[in-house]
Amino acid sequence: VIGHPKYQESKRIAIFLSMPDEIQTEEIIKDIFKQGKECFIPRYKPHSNHMDMLKLSSAEDISSLTLTSWNILQPSDDDSAREEALAGGGLDLIFMPGLGFDKKGNRLGRGKGYYDTYLERCMKHPSGKPYTIALAFREQICESVPVAENDVQVDEVLYEDR
Repeated sequence: VIGHPKYQESKRIAIFLSMPDEIQTEEIIKDIFKQGKECFIPRYKPHSNHMDMLKLSSAEDISSLTLTSWNILQPSDDDSAREEALAGGGLDLIFMPGLGFDKKGNRLGRGKGYYDTYLERCMKHPSGKPYTIALAFREQICESVPVAENDVQVDEVLYEDR
């Protein structure tokens, strides 16, 4: 990931805070700050498919976040001091989680459509749609995954191919 050309050229990067069954993103987040890039993380709105990408001030900033009922760390609902990526300069790159992926770039998420809806909003932003990279385990690569018409394909799926 760190050596990927899209990562290297990106200044504003959104990345998920990993759950135990996902690719661990902590080292990537540390590197984003080490390289002087801007880091944004998701804040999901419960009972909806709305998600914002809010700016982290440092890797240590993660310890100030609250745990949701889904066991995900995110900025609290009343945290209005953080920049939302689309209220500013948009995003260059989004690292995306998922349960399964196929080699055509189709992604099976957790069913709420947060990322698909967010990417639709990105397309309306002056900076346009960011490049999307899904981070996956080799075991998550499938022949095909079910897709709906509002599903947005990822540009690239990165996984370890032994």
